[in-house]
Amino acid sequence: MDTATELVLLPDSNSEQSNLHNGSVFFIGTATVILRYAGFTILTDPNFLHQGDHVHLGYGLRSTRTTNPAIEIEDLPPVDLLVLSHMHEDHFDRVAESKLKKNLPIISTQHAVDKLKNKGFTSTKPLNTWETFTVHKGNASVRITAMPGRHGPGVLAAALPQVMGSMLEFSFNNQQPVFRVYISGDTLVYEDLKEIPQRYPDIDLALLHLGGTKAFGILLTMDAKQGVQAIQIISPHLSIPIHYNDYTVFKSPLEDFMEAVKAAGLEEKVKYLRHGETYNFISSS
Repeated sequence: MDTATELVLLPDSNSEQSNLHNGSVFFIGTATVILRYAGFTILTDPNFLHQGDHVHLGYGLRSTRTTNPAIEIEDLPPVDLLVLSHMHEDHFDRVAESKLKKNLPIISTQHAVDKLKNKGFTSTKPLNTWETFTVHKGNASVRITAMPGRHGPGVLAAALPQVMGSMLEFSFNNQQPVFRVYISGDTLVYEDLKEIPQRYPDIDLALLHLGGTKAFGILLTMDAKQGVQAIQIISPHLSIPIHYNDYTVFKSPLEDFMEAVKAAGLEEKVKYLRHGETYNFISSS
């Protein structure tokens, strides 16, 4: 699938025509969600380790999980594709490596795809920033475009894995997109993010990786302040914070973000999900 620009999936044998209006986001924990819309079931950044388990983050760093996933990997519904922001063990863990189907379509960075191939995954698609890949299923399609992402400041970014955000644009019968979901990936706020609203002025939903991850005292993912800045820059209709309170390297708790959102007057623009909760949305298109 590496060189392909699109993929066609067979519709579910017992499914009705794709629903134009109703969708949902189920929050499993960390950056792991199940996004259901337009007949697609999309998994993000699979992390199914348990409280007390460790992940290795490179350079001798490791972190302990402080929460449990809302469901076990065996409880996942049939998944059409996986969108992966980057290759770190808290985003693609040893449980996912062992138990996900090796032919599951996975869209990610070139660095992550190279690692996934070595692990035996056979249906991978690397994307560089602004590159696009389209998946069709029945009368619906989802176009996935890699968004800018930087997993560390300055020269440190070169020592960390490539990271990408994602824009998912859902459409029906090859018409204009009816719903857009932005997933930030493990990025900091930096200049390139300002191009996102220039290209996509109408974003329905944003999933923001927060947590304020720190290594050696250096910020590697958005903290409360940067999370608010991201909302102000990208200007989605609604934002859902994810990737918080799950690991010992996460130093900016969700409560700090909630206070920053309130101080910025953005409370009506943010929806909070606990692990295991679902946000149901209705597309206005």
